[in-house]
Amino acid sequence: MLTQDRREALLAIEGLASLKTELNNMNPADAGDYIASLPPKDQAIAFRLLAKSRAASVFEYLPSEVQEMLTESLHAREVQAIVEQMSPDDRAELFDELPARVVKRLLTQLSPSEREATALILGYPEGTAGRVMTTEYVRLRQDLTVSQAIQKIRKLDQDKETIYYAYLTDAERQLLGVVSLRQLLFAEPDTPVRTLARETIISVPTTADQEEVARLMKRYDLLAMPVVDLEGRLVGIVTVDDVVDILEEEATEDIQKLSGIIGGDEEALSSPIETVKKRLPWLLGNIALYMGAASAIAPFQSTISLIPVLAIIMPILANTSGNVGNQAISVTVRGLATGEVNPVDVFKILRKEILAGLVNAAALGLVLGLLTLIWSRPEEQWVGIVAAMVMAVNVLVAASLGTFLPIILKRFKQDPALVSPPLLTTTLDTFGFFTFLGLTSLFLVYFKVG
Repeated sequence: MLTQDRREALLAIEGLASLKTELNNMNPADAGDYIASLPPKDQAIAFRLLAKSRAASVFEYLPSEVQEMLTESLHAREVQAIVEQMSPDDRAELFDELPARVVKRLLTQLSPSEREATALILGYPEGTAGRVMTTEYVRLRQDLTVSQAIQKIRKLDQDKETIYYAYLTDAERQLLGVVSLRQLLFAEPDTPVRTLARETIISVPTTADQEEVARLMKRYDLLAMPVVDLEGRLVGIVTVDDVVDILEEEATEDIQKLSGIIGGDEEALSSPIETVKKRLPWLLGNIALYMGAASAIAPFQSTISLIPVLAIIMPILANTSGNVGNQAISVTVRGLATGEVNPVDVFKILRKEILAGLVNAAALGLVLGLLTLIWSRPEEQWVGIVAAMVMAVNVLVAASLGTFLPIILKRFKQDPALVSPPLLTTTLDTFGFFTFLGLTSLFLVYFKVG
């Protein structure tokens, strides 16, 4: 990442010639970071300082909004040259962000082979292996020797996404095996590659969820994952750099959804209007949800007026049970996202959460009961017993719901992160307030206490 000192040093450069030299000597990722930090009117100027051989590499590291702006401001030939040099998966990602009319124009300007590769990727649904794969991989015939395979890679595969794995296929592109570059380098030249290849191949279909692809690559320490179609033909690979992007994207989405941000894809530097669109609907919905909690309190106003300490206890009850639920959600959603747990493990997880919840419930209930004794008047100290009981029950309910609901959503193929903490907290508040105030009212009426 470009440091702040380095960025300030670049901004201090006055001559375009000096800036051009600096940009062309920088790592493409750092050059993209620098250009993205410039005011919009200067971004196109800085980008034009890049050598043609580096422009496409830097372009791939630019944020989508900067890429879109450059496609509108640069000359058509410049854009065509850049898009042509991009890898198919990065090009497809760019096209996802551009207006349809621009995508149509750029597609017609691509060479037939690049247009076919891009159209293939764009034909798969978002979030699948087919959509994030690249069609640039090393393919070998199984009748080659090691020396022939290395010669073929040297001559024809220089521009492939990765050469660390080579895939053996037949004439119909059926995936037959995989051999690593390490194996090729250390084998005897006349060794048939088919004798080196692993026939037990870990692959995924084009329809596989991108999270599942990332999980498998992490589990088996793979640098690339072959992607096959319904007939078992090799159509592309997902590389480790794509997996890093997938993991970041999915983690960001889960975190934002858990916070109640619609879509889970808000960027830190997005426009105020976009921020409002992502957040306001949920905030308004949360007010509507909290009307349920308020409605649970409304019938008990006379009870609260008789026992003022209730107003002190209720926020602690609500906050604590909400935190317990949020902890359970966080652990469960992460476990589901990483593959640590599956929906079939629901009873194992519930058992663990309930056992831990019993201990937490006893401790938290005791603490709230003691605090109530301290804050209440002598004739109201019986409220501490009710508060302790309700706290214990609410904590158990919170732990159970925080565990159970994400797993149920996962079983029905929905995003577990949809069970956001604000939603669970509001539900628990409604249940806790109604139970606490209801029991207190019963004590007042039927036991003539207070």
